[in-house]
Amino acid sequence: MEKSFTNLIEEVQKPGLCHRCGGCVTFCSAINFGALELGPDGSPRYKDPEKCIECGICYMICPVNHELDNETRNLVNWHEPMGNVIGTTVARAMDPEVRAAGTDGGVVTAILLRLFDQGHIDGAIVCRQTGPFQRRPALARTREDILAAAGSHYDVSHGMEAFGGEYATYTTYSPSIQAFGALSREHLGRVAFVGTPCQVKTLRKMQAMGIVPSDAIKYTLGLFCTRNFLFGDTERARLEQIGGFSWDDIVKVNVRERLQIFTRDGEVKKIEFDKLDFMTRSACRYCDDYSAEYADLSFGGVGADPGWTTVISRTPLGRAALADARGTVIEQRSVSEKPKYASDAMAKVEELSRKKKAAAIRHRGERRVG
Repeated sequence: MEKSFTNLIEEVQKPGLCHRCGGCVTFCSAINFGALELGPDGSPRYKDPEKCIECGICYMICPVNHELDNETRNLVNWHEPMGNVIGTTVARAMDPEVRAAGTDGGVVTAILLRLFDQGHIDGAIVCRQTGPFQRRPALARTREDILAAAGSHYDVSHGMEAFGGEYATYTTYSPSIQAFGALSREHLGRVAFVGTPCQVKTLRKMQAMGIVPSDAIKYTLGLFCTRNFLFGDTERARLEQIGGFSWDDIVKVNVRERLQIFTRDGEVKKIEFDKLDFMTRSACRYCDDYSAEYADLSFGGVGADPGWTTVISRTPLGRAALADARGTVIEQRSVSEKPKYASDAMAKVEELSRKKKAAAIRHRGERRVG
């Protein structure tokens, strides 16, 4: 008997393993079953149980379980220890405007713009800022839309008066797969997708099954992800104590090898992740993918100097997109300056990947014992 959404509730939601990627709801909505919906907190739930035909697809595409593992790995030539790696480079956008808008060199935005300008994509699923630390998935249909979504959007420079009210509780996570619904409505067939490792894995599972609307995604750009954070009132107050700062003095927050808090006077407060368990999303404790191992291209600031991006090519499609962007919209860090720059960056990514996998195993063991 196929497992259904009821099994997801028992095996994934109740134990706190749900990433809230929205894949299950997206598929159910795309084919007009209408059995599922997203609750107020972003968690999937039954909308109308009578419409559920118990096909089991929602269960199979969930990134938490091991359904379709072999099919998904074969799709992207995945192998140990951290997925397929064709090449690694350290780069940044050539356009100063794109660099300024981006978080770590603006390479993701530059490549999206290049794909759009060359007619390879009709749009891109990205995240847009709706408040401090708050992002929402969106379908970018123009160059302006893509540029407006640049960066990780941890910026708090507009003043902390934005805290409270609508943004009383918010998170660094954006459920980008939920934007898939627009693909069916607008009949788009060539779209780039930017997302976290869990979202990328859900997409690949959908592609391995050949189900809508994943067939519209032509390029998959994955983001390095140590974990995602919750920024409610309690978490913000405790973080102030740990970091020894006031939110009124903060202009920007970034996540690299540690949480970085930038103050108005130019100081950078660096807080190690092991001090931030109290604000880590529950599901992130059990995720073992740091470097978006199932993507066409993976990106992050780890291993690169500020203002530069570490880029991993994982598929021939990703390598081709990077090659086309190189020298036109992005520039590589000079090899003559640091001959081992790319290899050193890759070594750092591998190190953090091992740590995340080990932490996931440890937390899963603790959960079973507990």
